[in-house]
Parts: sequence; C-alpha cells; structure tokens
Amino acid sequence: MAHRLSLLVTFMATLVFLVALGYMAIVSRRAVREEAIAHATELLNTTTLRVNSILEKVIIATDNIEWLVKRHMDAPDSMYVYSKRILMNNPDLIGCSIAFEPYYFKEKGHYYSVYSMRKGDEVFTEQEGNSSYQYFYLDWYLQAKLRQKACWTEPFDDFTEGQLSSEQTIVSYCKPLYDNNQKFAGIISVDIALSWLSQTISAVKPYPNSYSIMLGKGGTYFVHPDSTMLSRQTIFTQTLEHANPDIYALGKAMTNGEEGMMELPINGKNNYVFYQPLGNTGWSTAIICPESDIFAGYLTLQRIVFFIIVIGLLLMMSVLAKILSHELKPLGVLARHAETIAGGRFSDPMPPATSFDEIGKLTQSFSNMQESLVKYIDELTVTTAKKERMEGELNIARKIQMAMVPRVFPAFPDRNDIDLYAFMMPAREVGGDLYDYFIKQEKLYFCLGDVSGKGIPASLVMAVTRNLFRIVAQQELPPAEIAKQINDTLAEENDQDMFITMIIGMLNLKTGRLDFCNCGHNPPIMKGAFLSMEPNLPLALMKDIDFVGESIENVNNEMILFYTDGVNEAVNNQHEQFGDNRLLDFMCHHPDTAQETVMGLKEAVSKFVTGAEPSDDLTMLCIKLKK
Repeated sequence: MAHRLSLLVTFMATLVFLVALGYMAIVSRRAVREEAIAHATELLNTTTLRVNSILEKVIIATDNIEWLVKRHMDAPDSMYVYSKRILMNNPDLIGCSIAFEPYYFKEKGHYYSVYSMRKGDEVFTEQEGNSSYQYFYLDWYLQAKLRQKACWTEPFDDFTEGQLSSEQTIVSYCKPLYDNNQKFAGIISVDIALSWLSQTISAVKPYPNSYSIMLGKGGTYFVHPDSTMLSRQTIFTQTLEHANPDIYALGKAMTNGEEGMMELPINGKNNYVFYQPLGNTGWSTAIICPESDIFAGYLTLQRIVFFIIVIGLLLMMSVLAKILSHELKPLGVLARHAETIAGGRFSDPMPPATSFDEIGKLTQSFSNMQESLVKYIDELTVTTAKKERMEGELNIARKIQMAMVPRVFPAFPDRNDIDLYAFMMPAREVGGDLYDYFIKQEKLYFCLGDVSGKGIPASLVMAVTRNLFRIVAQQELPPAEIAKQINDTLAEENDQDMFITMIIGMLNLKTGRLDFCNCGHNPPIMKGAFLSMEPNLPLALMKDIDFVGESIENVNNEMILFYTDGVNEAVNNQHEQFGDNRLLDFMCHHPDTAQETVMGLKEAVSKFVTGAEPSDDLTMLCIKLKK
C-alpha cells in the first residue's frame, strides 16, 4: 500500500510539474517569437527606408537633370556636361546615359547617346552609340519608351565592349524624354550598382545564420547568398522541379508588393520570413531567419531543464524500480512492436492498450503514429507518381511545340530555286521563339519571332502567334497588314503585358522582290551587314498600330539570315556575349547553303558559350532564292 501511495504521490507531483513547465514553455516561446518578429520587422523597415531614400534620390536627380536637358535641346554637346554633372553631384550613382532617337540631331548622325561612368574618384564621359552598340534596341531604352513612363529595369550585366564598361551588374532608372513639342526624343538612364543594394540589404542579420534576399518584378533574385542564382533564377524556379506551395505563396506575395511574415520550411528547416516592398519599383526584399536561431536561447534553457528532469527521474526510478517493474511490463510489449515497425513491417497490428495510464496513452500514440506513417507512405507514393507524370507532360509539351514548326528539310523538295533551312532550340523544356513558312501563289510567306519571357507562358503565346500568322497570311496580305491584324488580335486580351518581336516577310519567287515588316525584332543580315529597317513596335503592346512595311526589289542569289537574340546575346561563363561583331564576321564567311549557314552558326555559338547555361531561346531561319 505504501508503495502504491508513493507511486501515486510521485505521479501527481510529476503531472503538476509537467503542466506548469508546459505552460511556461508555451508562454516563453510566444514571448521569444513576438520579440523576434518585432526585432526583424524593425530592421527590415530601417533597411527599406534606407534603400528607398537612395532610390528616391536617384529619381529626384533624374528629374533635375531632365529639366536641364529639355531646356537645352538645341545644344546636343551640352549633354556631356549634364551627364557628368549628375554623377559628380550624386556619389551613389555609377552611370548616366542621355540617349536620343536615331538622327534626332542630324548633325550627330544615326547614334547619339552620351554616357558617363564613375571609375574610382573620377567620372569619364563618351558617346556610346555605334553600329556595335545599338542602344535603341536594348531593354533599358525600350521599356521606358514603350511604357511612356519612368521605370526601373531588372538587373543586367554591364560587360559591354566600350571603354566605359562598368564590368558589374547594374540597375537603371529610365525616364522617357520629350521635347517642347511633346515629341519623344530619347531616354535618360541613371545607373546604380546592384552590389550596393546587395551590401545594404545583406548587412541586415538579426541572427547569426539569417540572410536577406531581394526579388525583381517577376521574382528574379537581385540579392541572394548563393551568387549563382542572381539574375538567372526566380523564386519560382525551384517550384517547377519540386512543387512547394509555401515558396510559391511567398513569391506571389512578394511580387504582388505585399508586406508581412510567413513561416515556411527551406531545405528541410523551418524559417521565419519577413518581407516588404521597396517603394514603387516593383521590387521586394525579405529577411529569412532560421527558427533554430530565434529559439536558440530558449532551446538551451529547455535542454537544461530537460537535463534536470532526466536526472530527477533517474533518481526516482532508482528508488521506485521494484515498485514500477510490474507496472512497466506493457512497455516491453510496446518496445518489441516498435522494433517491428523499425524493421519495415508497418502493417502489423498494434497490441491493444490494456490501461488508461501513461503506458496506455503511449500505446495509443504509437498506434496513431503507425496509421499516420502508413498514410504518409501512401501519399508519398502518389506524390512521386505525380512528379513523374509532370515531367512526362513537360517532355510531351516540348515535342508538341517542336512539332508546331516545320522541321522537315529540304523544305520544298520539288523546287530547286529555294534554299531554306531553320533551327530552334528552347532554353528550357519549352520556349517562346517561333518560325514558320509556306508557299502560296508563287510567294513564300515566312515569319520569325521571339515572345517576351520564357517557359510555359511564352510557349502558349508562341503557339497562338504562329497559328495567327498561318491564318492571316493565307489571305495573301502584305507583311505590314499581316502584322497589324496579328497585333490587334493579340493585344485584345494581353493581361500579362507580354509582347512579341517578329519579322514577317513575303518573297516573290518569280521576281525576287522581298516585302517585309520588322516588328521590333533584330535586323536580318544580308551581304555581311545588318539591314537598315523601320523601328516598328513589337506585337501585342496596344491595338490600332499602323506598321510600316519595306521592300527590296531583288534578293536573287542572296543569303538572308533571320535570327532571335538568343544568338547574338548568348553568354559564356566569363559573362561575355557572342555579340554582333562575331555574328557579322561569321556571315561574311558563311558556307554556300542555308543548312550549312544555320548549323555552322549554331556550332559557333555552342563553342563560344562552352557549356554555360543557355540564357535565352535560340532560333535561326536562312533563305536563299537561287536564280
């Protein structure tokens, strides 16, 4: 009786102690969590205010220089002074470009873009526009021009061949410039170093193992501790290979400009993520704090308390060993069943609980755990099957996309006057490049285009655009009218603001006359040089655009190459681009046939990038009319 009474007293004392300890643990954990949230949020707010203040200085400096530029539009040489002055007055800026439309100043020629670059304590200025650097086709120029408002660019590597290359990754604030007649004149672009943003944001470390990230408008990493992910991967990339709704939800919240906090697992460890947008840039920054860091002190105290409890229990067990021996017999049965489960026999029935004490509850917990484990294995099997099915579907999607473009060559085996060859290689499973061609009434209709963006969204737009070309071109319309009808159809429901650069052509197989319309695409190459073309807007930006068509009276026996920017903008591991000069040099010594030209250029690009991950889709179409 005394033994049972002692056991009962010990049990009651232990129960009261555990309840009190559990309550203290809950309250302490909540307090630690709230303090961590407040601390991290305050640091994030401070960092955001600091970054926003610098970005606001960039905007104010751009507005100030815009006033001076507009006031002296009749003195183009003064742009050298203003471009340099903005850097001298703002030490956080590393570059400023005042770029004008082709022939805006007739005395300055086709290119006039004054660029100043800070190198150390000095500022250098030069005229950067030339045939190798056609700035008015670049993203930083086109974004502000087409949107007709100031905007921040995504980060890009400034590894150009010019004397004033910054040789670093930069972010630009670009503002359209209009003259006194409200005519678009050019772009004012002001640059800051991405490394500055990275240092400013990465310096925020509330805890030893915490780190910061910064995302662009589409989820591209601006700042990340893994430098290989910068400007090459988005926060959504990893969700394509392994479905992760938590990461996806975080990415959506940050790219939508939301502010808040999430708890989510990263690399198998739970983390607290605090995120906040950066002004009106469309960017967002976040601090990732490992839960183990936040609760490190709490867990240390918990381990000490646990150690004290274990010691006390060991002492108690040594005193009550004989009394409890009988009561603990069911634990032997439970232990043997646990070994059965550890051996992989998950379906063996659990012995029923014979009591309602702690041992009985433990038995029931093991039973529940066994059921959960069996359910988890079943769910894991289903998830694995879904993943394999998804990978199979992506492979099928690639095959379907490649089947949508002509791939059988020679293209017209019954004709000896047409030498035509094309090649397309998406950067991912599916891509956004396209080409197509067909003959009707002795006229060869063809097109080659590039959808903005990559992956599945771009491939869907590519499929729609290719089908529209087929339908509209069958009406035997001139290329400019084909472009207009395709543009109006695509622009009607373009909620994602995607656009397509495209060249549409019609080659008269009898006369050799080539009619074409360039919709914001790279100029084709003929006779070893770029064709000079009208700068039409890309497709799908807005309805009711009048496209200007052009023609060449006779292209007989001339090899003409059409291509996407995945060719000339291919980047190797040293961050060098293949470039227009290498492209022109190859075409000056191209082989005699279209197939040899395309495949030779593909081999030259592949050799140049030397195993680097492709940054864009690569597509080429070569045509020669033999007379």
